[in-house]
Amino acid sequence: MRILTATLLAGTVAFSAAAFAQDNPMVGGAAMYADKNIVENAVNSADHTTLVAAVQAAGLVETLSGPGPFTVFAPTNDAFAALPAGTVETLLKPENKDQLTKILTCHVVGAEVMAAAVVEMINAGGGTANVDTLGGCTLQAKLDGDKVTLTDPSGGVATVTIANVDQSNGVIHVIDKVLLPAS
Repeated sequence: MRILTATLLAGTVAFSAAAFAQDNPMVGGAAMYADKNIVENAVNSADHTTLVAAVQAAGLVETLSGPGPFTVFAPTNDAFAALPAGTVETLLKPENKDQLTKILTCHVVGAEVMAAAVVEMINAGGGTANVDTLGGCTLQAKLDGDKVTLTDPSGGVATVTIANVDQSNGVIHVIDKVLLPAS
């Protein structure tokens, strides 16, 4: 298993204490296994039932079960619940599959990007780093104290609450807001 350190470059930068664990962190009350893929682990998280339903409705199960590597910024159920009333229900309708797919793929990077690499990119970028997603969104990563934030093209800001959930086909970073493409 990976032992992560928060010492990067010349200084010390840390995600929250919960985000840097020596073992793969628990997510949604469930153990996350590095030898299982993103979908196999996500279905066990009580905090990600809405995300799993959305991935199924968008037809992305096979993709996110594939070899990757992927980095998924995984919004919690509370993040989806914070969207305007009726948004999730509307997005899950078959006729809105394209829009749902666009939103979900704005949470996925086509490479494995561990937390230390994100922090290094932010430091190298003078305090911000652009993260391009498979959905065509460019997220701006920044540090807010010891936490990484991601600003989406619509101006919404998500915070990484659990980092480095290692998967057989990439990594998950749990976030507290749904990232949206530009309107």
